[in-house]
Amino acid sequence: MSFADSWLGQLRAVIGNHIVLMPGTRIVIERDDGRILLDHRADFRIWALIGGAAEVGESLEETIRREVTEETGMVLGAITPFGVASDPEWETTTFPNGDVTQNFSLMFTSTEFSGEPRPMDGESIGYQWSDPRDLPEMVPNHRRSVEAWLRWKETGEFQLI
Repeated sequence: MSFADSWLGQLRAVIGNHIVLMPGTRIVIERDDGRILLDHRADFRIWALIGGAAEVGESLEETIRREVTEETGMVLGAITPFGVASDPEWETTTFPNGDVTQNFSLMFTSTEFSGEPRPMDGESIGYQWSDPRDLPEMVPNHRRSVEAWLRWKETGEFQLI
């Protein structure tokens, strides 16, 4: 689906760059060797997790599954929520085009997937599998999500960040 066809794209056509409260998702996909999948974003030109905004009539589980397939061509198996990212100091994002969102993201993780990641929709320059304890430059709130995921793996405690 193109951005213009998405719910957010249609809303932006009406309201311009004004801030939007945005429910969404992001995911830490972990390979057997412990490396996690990162997305080299076309908009910010740095690394991030895969994720995105919910569409009208869609659950957050449906959102993350759709986003992963649309962005990478991969299909997820079992997914587990590990936290929610909603701190406005971290989750308010100004995009290069001037659009502003305050994100409320359910964070998932998965070790079950099929396919190899490849850019599918123009939102990504490429993908890499990275050591979660030695990350490249990342979108700050996504780096914070990886740190929360590491704490969740150690403690089992649902993360509110």
